[in-house]
Amino acid sequence: MAPHESAKPSDAFDGAHVLVGVTGGIAAYKTASVVSALAQRGALVTVAMTEPATRFVAALTFQALTGRAVYTSAWQHTEAHDPQHIALANRTQVAVVAPCTMDFMGALATGRANNVVSLILSAIDRGRTPVLLAPSMNRVMWAQPSTRRNMQTLRDDGFEMVGPGEGWQACREVGAGRMSEPEEILSALESALTRTRDSGRNGA
Repeated sequence: MAPHESAKPSDAFDGAHVLVGVTGGIAAYKTASVVSALAQRGALVTVAMTEPATRFVAALTFQALTGRAVYTSAWQHTEAHDPQHIALANRTQVAVVAPCTMDFMGALATGRANNVVSLILSAIDRGRTPVLLAPSMNRVMWAQPSTRRNMQTLRDDGFEMVGPGEGWQACREVGAGRMSEPEEILSALESALTRTRDSGRNGA
């Protein structure tokens, strides 16, 4: 290397296996930006979508952005040897659900695995792999006691929250419940991934 050249800093996402779960909310359009940025930074991104999510953004969009198969059904086996998607869960290094709707939060808080996203998450060891949730819902839904109970349960169970923020919502109201912006989600993912890697090195 020439004296005037400097080594390019390594990117935290380069070569990392990242799972992005997408549930049925209008904010799913912002998740495309998250996925695109991850792919550009060298991450190996796998996207899993609930059926309602595919009504907001086509699975083909995420397939084009990642260059990888998109999971849209618990009965869809992109890996014939792994019908329960255990291998996918095991190789995931960090995961995020964005948007994470009120309904999906309730499903996770009560231990349901009735769609492909919750099925994969149920097989992830959260003591080893961080799972982040980016809530997205109407301000009244966010303020519901059931939402607050579920959020606390999920935190107690080891899930990490990103947001939500405040602002304009698709229901033409302004308030809390808006999904965090892509840059904030990316920053939280990077922090979680770096923390986990550092913990692994220190524990070695």
